[in-house]
Amino acid sequence: MALSLVSLKEFQMNLRSLFLQHVGQTSVMPMMLEVAKAEGMYIYDQDGKAFLDLNSGISVSSLGHRHPKVVDAITDQLGKHMHTMVYGEHIHTPQVLYASTLAKALDNGLDAVYYVNCGTEAVEVAMKLARRATGRRQILSCKNAYHGSTMGAEALRSDYEFTRTFFPSIPDVDHITFNDESDLENITHKTACIILEGVQAEAGIRSPKDDYLIKVRQRCDEVGALMILDEIQTGFGRTGHLFAHKKYGFVPDVLLIAKGMGGGMPIGGVVASKNLLDTFTKKPALGHITTFGGHPVCVAAAMATLDVLLADDQSLVQSVLEKEKLIHELLVHEIIQEIRSDGLMMAVELTKRKYLKHVVEKTISNGALIDFFLFDDRSFRLAPPLIITEQQIREGVDKILSACDYAKAQYR
Repeated sequence: MALSLVSLKEFQMNLRSLFLQHVGQTSVMPMMLEVAKAEGMYIYDQDGKAFLDLNSGISVSSLGHRHPKVVDAITDQLGKHMHTMVYGEHIHTPQVLYASTLAKALDNGLDAVYYVNCGTEAVEVAMKLARRATGRRQILSCKNAYHGSTMGAEALRSDYEFTRTFFPSIPDVDHITFNDESDLENITHKTACIILEGVQAEAGIRSPKDDYLIKVRQRCDEVGALMILDEIQTGFGRTGHLFAHKKYGFVPDVLLIAKGMGGGMPIGGVVASKNLLDTFTKKPALGHITTFGGHPVCVAAAMATLDVLLADDQSLVQSVLEKEKLIHELLVHEIIQEIRSDGLMMAVELTKRKYLKHVVEKTISNGALIDFFLFDDRSFRLAPPLIITEQQIREGVDKILSACDYAKAQYR
């Protein structure tokens, strides 16, 4: 590490203050965990303390940290080339291999990938694609959904108290209620698309009920609107199926992927039929371009990740449901109201909102990482790497239950 103004020792001693002074923050109270290394299921701080990762960087590190096959793929690609001209002009072997492998695994007509840098960009691309392909303006999303933080993606967010700070937003975006069939009449011949999650994540893990997503699919077919499914959190085995739409028995027009896609590397994708994606090639040409989308090193990491998930007839993915069941059996406490889950996406709801801060902070202090939700202030998030073992589940649950005891004791 080249440090021209301070010595390495001084830098390490002042890491926290330099972080607060020079690194952009997203809240006034960041977690401030000083990460020294990460391996498998654990993150280690500068003092060597191990933290069991029950959050996966919000569903990113599905294979844990530095999975050896992902690291090998990155190293191998670095030995060949990095950026040349990534998107749309040069043929990169990792891009072609990944797209063809994913198309075969999906086997449902979603046979092409438009590579982007992250989930938010995937959402932006999908919004543009829907308006371009249909010639319509209206875009629908669901209340209490989160699809990203850029201006377009943020316009899909329903909480006015947050979004009004950034007005004016993009026009013609309206909201319906997830799982409310009566709201489907709002999908009309004026609707370009509806963008929704396979499972509402930030709302506190709300799964579709009574074939809701199939009914959305049917309504979109009736009026000629595109159904865009955001599987940025639910994808790549998180729900116990490779993708949530396979679990719930339908095929969207457009599938959005990111987070767990890259094995810890930044990458996303818009998956659709080649015919639909080719809309971007004309009237106008270059309908969406992105300098680093599909970076070969990131795609190589994604390919290794997909290989692991598809290996042995998707045995790792299939293990998710047993692990989900075990957590339900073990995580029982008098201040836990209920656990809502869809595979290893879990919301643990407490009996009183005042317990939440204590449970989260104490669990982290105990050496396990859990997190909050954006739109559920009585639940904490569990989204461990899919590789978590039974022993590690028991370890994590013990730390959480200890934190629940602590939280309850604060209000005796």
